[in-house]
Amino acid sequence: MQANSGFRYLITTWLGLACLLILSPAHADVPERIEWKKAPIRLTLTVGEEQRIEFPASVKVGVPATIQPLLRTQSVDGTVYLLAHAAFAANRLMVRELDSGRIYLFDVEATKAGGPVHPIQIYVKEPHATETTPVENQDAGQLDYVQLTRFAAQQLYAPSRLLKDRPGIVRIPVERDPVDLIHGGTIEARPLVAWRAGGLYVTAVKLTNRTDQAQTLDPRDLRGAWLTATFQHHRLLPRGDEADTTAVYLISARPFAASL
Repeated sequence: MQANSGFRYLITTWLGLACLLILSPAHADVPERIEWKKAPIRLTLTVGEEQRIEFPASVKVGVPATIQPLLRTQSVDGTVYLLAHAAFAANRLMVRELDSGRIYLFDVEATKAGGPVHPIQIYVKEPHATETTPVENQDAGQLDYVQLTRFAAQQLYAPSRLLKDRPGIVRIPVERDPVDLIHGGTIEARPLVAWRAGGLYVTAVKLTNRTDQAQTLDPRDLRGAWLTATFQHHRLLPRGDEADTTAVYLISARPFAASL
């Protein structure tokens, strides 16, 4: 009987220690990873408790005017800090990546009696760029058009932890002012980033639908002299929709401004 009692005591002690480890602050700081799948993410804040959310890149937070006095938001180097001063019903927050233009949506509410607050890490699975449309005969040297396009897409959309420099590809400056890239005036085009690889140039350009109608993207509507044009998505939903923006990757034999 004594041996059994001692064994039960030992098991109880170990279980207690395990619980303490699980509830310790070191484990509480481990972020919960949530994949962005283009569906709004539900988030419940506890009044007076700061919520930390990590993103793959630097972002800007859009807060509805009705809850701006109730919610403090701070964005620093890809991390957002939310602090609710009072309880409020669910409201939609729009978080936009500064470089890529990608938008994340959160349905956020705040309660006085919430559970423990854990940091959150948002990640996006690496996408595959859509089929490259050749415009002229290919002559890419060591790096072909598909490799350059894939590199540019990864720089815009892949999680920061997966980004790697590639020998032979050098980032170069590009003006970020809107340009007249697509015939018709229904789509705004704004260069984001550009690279040079040997005698080739690849430029990522953000495209945004200006109209209330969905738009289908066609490389034949592009102005300029491009070797290839690859759209991340071939259809833009009406303006204001989370899918009203995409990117096009343009490969040229000269810098972007000279090719336009």
